[in-house]
Amino acid sequence: MSRPTDLVQGTLDLLILRIIALEPSHGWAIAQRIKQMSNEVLQVQQGSLYPALHRLEQNGWIEAEWKDSETNRRAKYYTLTDAGRTRLAEEIAQWDRLSGAINMVVREA
Repeated sequence: MSRPTDLVQGTLDLLILRIIALEPSHGWAIAQRIKQMSNEVLQVQQGSLYPALHRLEQNGWIEAEWKDSETNRRAKYYTLTDAGRTRLAEEIAQWDRLSGAINMVVREA
């Protein structure tokens, strides 16, 4: 089995916002959901995830609230704000442009 791929620079915010848009989640669950939805190709390390969550919260794109997790441990659950929904749409549009341009170069015969 191949090793999980490091994230393309600049995509972590997009992935986190997308996962949180699905449902409020705590950090470990966000990382697991990204791994699961990518068929274990993408793996987010804690050293990248938590600074990104902090940055997204500082920007007002997500909010955090302490709750009990499914294992009855206290965890910080993150939810998307209205500004975060707007940012997610912008991130998706940027990704579509970037991935389309890369695909044109890679697939050009």
